[in-house]
Amino acid sequence: MSDTPSLNRPAARIDTARILEAMRRTVRIEREGLVALEAGFDERAVGVVSLLATLKGRLICAGVGKSGHVARKIAATLASTGTPAQYVHPAEASHGDLGMITSGDAVLALSKSGETRELGDLTAYCRRFGVPLIALTAGAESTLARACDHLLLVPDAPEAAGETRAPTTSTTLMMAYGDALAVALIEARGFTAADFATFHPGGSLGAAFLKAGDLMHEDMPLVAEGTAMADALIVMSSKGFGCVGITRKGELAGIITDGDLRRHMSPDLTASPVEAIMTANPRIVRPSDLAADALRLMTAGNHKILSVFVCDEARRPLGLLHIHDLLRAGLS
Repeated sequence: MSDTPSLNRPAARIDTARILEAMRRTVRIEREGLVALEAGFDERAVGVVSLLATLKGRLICAGVGKSGHVARKIAATLASTGTPAQYVHPAEASHGDLGMITSGDAVLALSKSGETRELGDLTAYCRRFGVPLIALTAGAESTLARACDHLLLVPDAPEAAGETRAPTTSTTLMMAYGDALAVALIEARGFTAADFATFHPGGSLGAAFLKAGDLMHEDMPLVAEGTAMADALIVMSSKGFGCVGITRKGELAGIITDGDLRRHMSPDLTASPVEAIMTANPRIVRPSDLAADALRLMTAGNHKILSVFVCDEARRPLGLLHIHDLLRAGLS
């Protein structure tokens, strides 16, 4: 018979109070660790931010086990916020991937104890070729701490998992330290929302930073003030946006929508000039406005707007934004 513990034991009777206490205790222990982490930030952290802000190459993040998962996350967060970074597994590094690390790079090695054997070859490589080595560890006197060029200490706080010592608090603290470095670098570099959008072109994050100018149609339905409705209707129908803009000396003076046509339907409608039924001084957006803000403008209040003109500071039309463009882009 195998001595391997069964993973399919009959479910124990759930003690609600005990379960809730375990969950709350976990958060409490991790929160106390985070408070200690915050208090421990010092000039060493500033030195690492300064190093990374001027780094010509990439930050190579490395760790084993749960620390490896955190290292991957830190690398991903930094890469998405303007600091070139990638994860390298220490074991793979020992079998050829050390060649990925150049003299212009730096290495961030994660290990709670600072005694992770698999980091040995990576540490030796950094010392041999003068690659800056940053240690993120709770082991202030550990082998990794003594070998590194820059030491980032996390509190040696108790793991929330108790006697099993499963990585919980320690990985939370390392993750938080990585986030703190990323945010500090964002502020040090003046990294903007537009920069962030460059690295997140897809999904809801990318959509959140799209500008009205990114989605507008430049082929607009426009007629000049004084145009007969018969001619305006031809332009309106040919463009297919359900509206036509009315210009006065190049500026947007009004708009006529399908709704305006229904409200002003009469036998002499086609002979009327456009200004007789247009909505004067319609709402507009700027090309630099967030598309999300344009959507809020179009859906606010009782009167929904299906299309809005994108204009410059002088209200000269530059394009047209339809609500379907915003929805297709992932905004809602």
